[in-house]
Amino acid sequence: MRVAEWLLDSPRLGDKPQVKHIAGRLLKMPAREGVVAAQSRLGQLMCRECDNARDRRIGQDLLRQAARAGDRRAQRELGLVED
Repeated sequence: MRVAEWLLDSPRLGDKPQVKHIAGRLLKMPAREGVVAAQSRLGQLMCRECDNARDRRIGQDLLRQAARAGDRRAQRELGLVED
């Protein structure tokens, strides 16, 4: 989880598609286990970076779960994502 956040927040690394892919893989298991911060970050990543509707829908679901748990970042992102 910490490594994924570090990768995504790194100014030099965070914009590279390969790094985002690795970070997403690192966030997947904690998000499935209910770690709110992982749900929020993975949801954001999927909504912003994925090209297919299925992945964006999964990202929105993760953001909703995190928002219900009180994650402010997810709540703000949902305001941008949902119509």
